[in-house]
Amino acid sequence: QVQLAESGGGSVQPGGSLRLSCVFSGDILGINTMGWYHQAPGKQRELVADITSSGITNYRDSVKGRFTISRDNAKNTIYLQMNSLKPEDTGVYYCNGYRYNNARRDYWGQGVRVTVSS
Repeated sequence: QVQLAESGGGSVQPGGSLRLSCVFSGDILGINTMGWYHQAPGKQRELVADITSSGITNYRDSVKGRFTISRDNAKNTIYLQMNSLKPEDTGVYYCNGYRYNNARRDYWGQGVRVTVSS
């Protein structure tokens, strides 16, 4: 069993900041890449950013320069620092990790809601 526990969502005005956290626990051996996905209202879930166990990061173009993903391997935790938030960043953010065992197996958190509105 793998558990992902997210925290840090909320409501902010445009230009504001939020920091999301996600703690991985349980049988996490082999889960090397962890990341965050965003699901805007009425749209599909899309990758925002991910980070490998060695710290290599990958970002969606629309968040480059505004969001920063980081991880603390000792705490099995990843973070998403979101600055200069825009209304289009509104939605539910899901923590994700995956590993391969013949096929890719994804693990998801329950999601945290972020609302950016004036």
